[in-house]
Amino acid sequence: MSVTEERDSDRGSEAGHVLEIPSATLKGRQAYDLLRREIVSCRILPGTRFTEAELMERLEIGKASCRIALQRLIQDGFVASMPRHGYRVTPITVKDVEEVFALRLVLEPLAARGAAGRVNRAHLERLEQACRVKLPTDVGNQIDFFLEANRSFHMAIAEAAGNQRLCRSLSGLLDEMTRLVALGFGVQGVRPNIANDHVLLIEYLSAGDAAAAAEVARRHVETFREMTMEKVIASLRDSAAVVPVSPLSSLSGRER
Repeated sequence: MSVTEERDSDRGSEAGHVLEIPSATLKGRQAYDLLRREIVSCRILPGTRFTEAELMERLEIGKASCRIALQRLIQDGFVASMPRHGYRVTPITVKDVEEVFALRLVLEPLAARGAAGRVNRAHLERLEQACRVKLPTDVGNQIDFFLEANRSFHMAIAEAAGNQRLCRSLSGLLDEMTRLVALGFGVQGVRPNIANDHVLLIEYLSAGDAAAAAEVARRHVETFREMTMEKVIASLRDSAAVVPVSPLSSLSGRER
């Protein structure tokens, strides 16, 4: 069934039937969600090349679903189309690290300043503790858990500041950060250590000290930038400056 036919049947279902999402659209969204998680976590490494046919076979989806997923990944900047050569997961460069942290250095202190005296201390403390949890599992899963908790911690501060545009901008940067940290720390098999900065930040935010909170946020970003840059460079160097290709067969058997 073509995409057009699926849309037509979707419209027709409104008359006396429960509206259902076309199968190709639903599977395309599921494929996008799966691939995005795999790319962001660097389970599919930067630089990985693949074809549409390979993706369809590994995920057991049709062409329409595959193209829906690919179009969204391209829009997000995670995948690039190579005419007559398939697709490639966007590489990560040192410049990417510098750009992301340059913006975080502006936005994070701004968020901390705006959130001072307005945060839910108990909520932040729970998130901070989650950042330090060490799971009895492999480093990859520990990194995933840390990244989710750390993202929630920083977004809670941004949300307390009450600036929606700031929240949206920081949310996008933290998504990019996830990929940088996964490449740097995940590939190197180590876990970031940032507990002290978080504890201090909670203290100043709770006390309503905007200047001190902004300064801790700035120092925190600078420190984490140095750690991340070191690990990303090490990961690139260990792979002879070209991040190794991860076979798409690693997706086989996962959710569709």
